[in-house]
Amino acid sequence: MKVVTRMLQKEIMAAVAMTTSAFLALLMFFDLISESRFASRAGADSYGITDALAHLAFSAPMHVYELMPICVLIGTVFVMARYAKTSQFTILRTAGLGPSRALGILLTIGAVFTGLTFVVGDYVAPWAERSAQLLRAQHVGGQIVAGGGTGAWLRERQGDHSVIVSVAALQTDGEVVGIRIFEYDRDGRLARQIHANSAQVDSGAWLLEQAREEVLPVTSATPVRESDGSLTGTMESLRVTQYPQLRWETSMNREMINAAILKPDGMSTLQLANYVSHLKANDQSTQRFELELWRKVFYPLGCLVMMVLALPFAYLHFRSGGIMGYVFVGILVGISYLLMNNVLGYVGNIRGWSPLLTAATPALVYSALALGVFTHMVRQR
Repeated sequence: MKVVTRMLQKEIMAAVAMTTSAFLALLMFFDLISESRFASRAGADSYGITDALAHLAFSAPMHVYELMPICVLIGTVFVMARYAKTSQFTILRTAGLGPSRALGILLTIGAVFTGLTFVVGDYVAPWAERSAQLLRAQHVGGQIVAGGGTGAWLRERQGDHSVIVSVAALQTDGEVVGIRIFEYDRDGRLARQIHANSAQVDSGAWLLEQAREEVLPVTSATPVRESDGSLTGTMESLRVTQYPQLRWETSMNREMINAAILKPDGMSTLQLANYVSHLKANDQSTQRFELELWRKVFYPLGCLVMMVLALPFAYLHFRSGGIMGYVFVGILVGISYLLMNNVLGYVGNIRGWSPLLTAATPALVYSALALGVFTHMVRQR
């Protein structure tokens, strides 16, 4: 069986690589057309064709990550249907390749693709996606604007005070610009606000540049004259201080800023988990990021689901005709899986469904469906 395992591994991996290359070339062609609108801009720091091609190269890992499950399905369906058409799988069954053994071989191959998808999606793609955005920002605007121009908002607790921070944009050198900090006391009243042109984010603190600090209220001893001429109470004044540089202590680090500014699907599992913990510690909504976290966990497992979906194609019997019809069916099944995964993600986020259950449902449903079809075909044959 080692010979059979190596043969299937070699052919399936070759088919998946060919399928991934074809889809990747198609997507990068569309990306090149999209990037051409930036490449046409004039100026000393214009976004040239070389920069556009570099941007495409940085975008490729994310495409590979997104394409991997469906490419695994198409490649495996192609190999399994070809084995069925040429009766090779029938011969292997006669030689002792039982259903459980065949399923085990495919799951072993699927585990390799699962590990590859996890590595690409957790390590390569996030770094490449940030590099692609920063590369474009260097030539087009010089910064990544947060929230479509409305700014990114963060929140944390500092003792009995709560702090809300607004960041306008992220510079290509990692510096954040357009900072507004609002600090509220235990009663929810605004106690201090800071405006700064830019900031360098260090571990445990931000170094604010050209900062304006406004502290309120400061109670003075100046009496307040009432309408009848009497002097009663005190009045509150505003204390304003300008700083060339101001060190502001905070636990918000660069990863949290990237999470607020960049897309969550471009973050690693660990970064998402840390950001979810930060949101929970500060009593903020975690639905969107928890859902993205669990989707990040379950998405590589889709390769195993696709292997189970492809196995029933090996038990088909046909004497004439091509196998492209079966490959087309496999494509439709894969697209329906990805469609269900995306739709449930959006609906679950809107309806407030359990992130774990929402992310796991497509894999569970299609695994049960594939195992049911596989069991039926094995009993029938």
